[in-house]
Amino acid sequence: MEKYLYLGILLFAISYPLAQSFEHRIRYATQWKHLFPGMGLTAAFFIVWDIWFTQLGVWEFNPTYVLGFFWMGLPLEEWLFFLIVPFSSVFIYEVLIYFFPKDHFRPVGKAFVWILVPFLLVMSVLHLDKWYTSVNFLVGALTLAIHYLIFKEKYLGRFIFAYLVHLIPLMLCNGVLTGGLTEEPVVIYNNAENLGIRIWTVPIEDLIYSMTLFLLNISFFEYLRSKQTISPNRG
Repeated sequence: MEKYLYLGILLFAISYPLAQSFEHRIRYATQWKHLFPGMGLTAAFFIVWDIWFTQLGVWEFNPTYVLGFFWMGLPLEEWLFFLIVPFSSVFIYEVLIYFFPKDHFRPVGKAFVWILVPFLLVMSVLHLDKWYTSVNFLVGALTLAIHYLIFKEKYLGRFIFAYLVHLIPLMLCNGVLTGGLTEEPVVIYNNAENLGIRIWTVPIEDLIYSMTLFLLNISFFEYLRSKQTISPNRG
């Protein structure tokens, strides 16, 4: 049964969002036409990145906890990760928009960018000897800066709120993947390529990696959705 662990985590992550996609209030399924194109583009970018880092030895996958179907060095579950996690994360974003129609975090959007982007750029330069830290922080800074240049604060407040909430399931799932409940981790990080700072068993870099993955999906999602009339309850 161990080989089903990674798949089981993914099924857990998508189960509730998928089951509630046709719920009459959120109507998440009606937004899929705006979600899936950007999700595919984002997944393609992250898969190339994942393949590259796997080849460099930044991380590897424990064969004990995956089904054993590998392609280009990645297990099937890792390919699914970049579809399932964004699908579930954007669901959180949509649920929060519905239940909290006022954008409470919008006032901090500009400060979020102006503080985090320089910080990530400096950290990236200071840790050029660590692939995960340097590249991850650089890509995160660029993604955030480009999003701001295109959209300003329009979606940032709602994104920040959803990002903070999504950290709860993220830490739970990533904690299991990084060995929080098992003798060995599912995803094995080379600590020479990161800062070595962990929350539970999750490398601190994963918080930025997840932010970038989430924000790219939101950027495409909202851009495509903006082409159509936005209903009143979406503010």
